[in-house]
Amino acid sequence: MSFPRLADRRPELTPDELVQAMTPPPMFDAVRFDTYVPNPDEPSQAAAVRECAAFAERINADGGGSWLRGMFGKKKADGGKRGLYLDGGFGVGKTHLLASLWHATEGRKAFGTFVEVTGLVGALGFAETVRRLSGHKLLAIDEFELDDPGDTMLVTQLIAKLTDAGVHIAATSNTLPDKLGEGRFAAADFLREIHAMSARFSVLRVDGPDYRHRGLPEAPPPMSDDELVRLAEATDGSTLDDFDELCDFLAGLHASKYGRLLDGVTAVHLSGVHAAPDQDVALRLVALADRLYDRSIPVRVSGQALSALFTEEMLQGGYRKKYLRAISRLTALSRDLATS
Repeated sequence: MSFPRLADRRPELTPDELVQAMTPPPMFDAVRFDTYVPNPDEPSQAAAVRECAAFAERINADGGGSWLRGMFGKKKADGGKRGLYLDGGFGVGKTHLLASLWHATEGRKAFGTFVEVTGLVGALGFAETVRRLSGHKLLAIDEFELDDPGDTMLVTQLIAKLTDAGVHIAATSNTLPDKLGEGRFAAADFLREIHAMSARFSVLRVDGPDYRHRGLPEAPPPMSDDELVRLAEATDGSTLDDFDELCDFLAGLHASKYGRLLDGVTAVHLSGVHAAPDQDVALRLVALADRLYDRSIPVRVSGQALSALFTEEMLQGGYRKKYLRAISRLTALSRDLATS
């Protein structure tokens, strides 16, 4: 029997669709500040809710989103900072807070992952991206990271242009803004740009353990290929891919399209899972894991466990936090189908 494969899909997004798609992913449609449940042992979480809500109120009270106001408006009491940066480990609810901030903001606004924002610039060009977003009151950027010099220059210039135009920017990351890029490329050569960007943000720390695994069992072990095929066949709307073939396919698809790749998929089945052979493949798997998690799409595998996707060397390197986040999210997703 032939099963639907992700590798057979050819997702496309027009520039207009890219802009229109800049909203929180489906799993965050209903989140609000009052649905965030702070860990009572972590006071920074309750404080983060208050600070994010206050930031939303300031955005709504501010004219914002205008070139003229950005150039001639009054300087803000906080030194002109229009950015809020949520820093903390994975699984503490930063994306929940960022989406809640987006929902609480009135007027034009955009929400996208770091990859989606850079993908937008690639599709529209820098000047057109600035033109389209400069009328917004808020740009929310999830999973903020600087992985290479090109991204560093692109994003620092974009943030400078947008904040000067009066746009407020909120971002989440596992790395403090002045430490972005460390361990990935020659960040020391770009310190001026990185520090100039970080100076536009107020940093809000969110501490705590990964909520996805509080008191929950470990992910189910990988299954046999026969069992994987049987369950894929029994699950309407599911896909079944060979792991290596999917990795090869992802290499030719921009990460900004990974979300569209998953449209209509109810469960993903991967056969022959093993550790990523190199950093490029590993980072594509991180991006795919994020989009699977955004859409609450469960995952089943054969071969090795999802916790073995990244080698020990990778887990000790500059992308360690990204890989641990991906393992956390994939573990949670694999649990969703464990009892099916």
